[in-house]
Amino acid sequence: MTSLDVLVVGAGVAGLTSAVCLAEAGQRVQIRTAAPPAQTTSAVAGALWEPYLVESGGRVWDWCRTTLAELTTLAGVADTGVRLVSGVEASHAPVDLPAWGELVGLERSQELPAGYVDGWRFTAPLVDMPVYLGYLERRFRAAGGEIEVAPVESFADAAADAPVVVNCAGMAARQLVPDPELVPVRGQVVVVANPGITEFFADTDAADLIYILPHPDRVILGGVAERGVWSLEPDPDTARRILARCTAVEPRLAGAEVLAHRVGLRPVRPTIRVEAEPLAGGARLLHNYGHGGAGITVSWGCAREVAALV
Repeated sequence: MTSLDVLVVGAGVAGLTSAVCLAEAGQRVQIRTAAPPAQTTSAVAGALWEPYLVESGGRVWDWCRTTLAELTTLAGVADTGVRLVSGVEASHAPVDLPAWGELVGLERSQELPAGYVDGWRFTAPLVDMPVYLGYLERRFRAAGGEIEVAPVESFADAAADAPVVVNCAGMAARQLVPDPELVPVRGQVVVVANPGITEFFADTDAADLIYILPHPDRVILGGVAERGVWSLEPDPDTARRILARCTAVEPRLAGAEVLAHRVGLRPVRPTIRVEAEPLAGGARLLHNYGHGGAGITVSWGCAREVAALV
């Protein structure tokens, strides 16, 4: 007889948030993960709340709305790594406001960097992911949860230890499910010391991504979106181009001390998958993966739906 009610596979933001919701609802939960939270793709994320590389509307907007409310509340709590930050997204050509703008009250911006002709301003949660993952882990353990760092070979094996298995495996779900529709979209960022930047910036139409995401002591600069590329090694040429693009927009970045280079694989599929299916022997498998570049943006909405399914 197992002592667990639920086994969550994966310790990124999807796995930790799902585990928190389940444990705080009274379930006996364990996370099993190939890597600890600080070494997951989530730890690399720029983590500005915004739907990116996911489908529009429907359940996704509901998940976004739920998560926005939760993160806004957490922005007022110490040691969560969540802050509300204002900023601008800009385009070199006239553009329509994005559909998700209604969730955060986008407004046309009258102040744009040189060379940009259109854009919008809004305020949204910006998350310091290493700090936030630590907060979620503490919250999970406080609710009685435990984390085991060990690879999961199959969901059938995992079901031997719990009647419900939750798949938050990120890109590993491609093999575990298996799901050939799940593809990596490689991201790379440069972390520099903050020279005094307080607002975020993103270019909405650059062939290569440009985003500047400020934290009190450092700035996350990006980026790239390389579909089908699996390499986790930072590319020096890519890093130089990121620095050049971001400095052209924000001259204060010139000469900023480089603190780190980070790479992660966004798990992209045509639709986010949150649903249940049976496993042999009467166990249930609940999927919560394929969040694209919006893992933090839909995290609480998806996790609460998983908890409701359990």
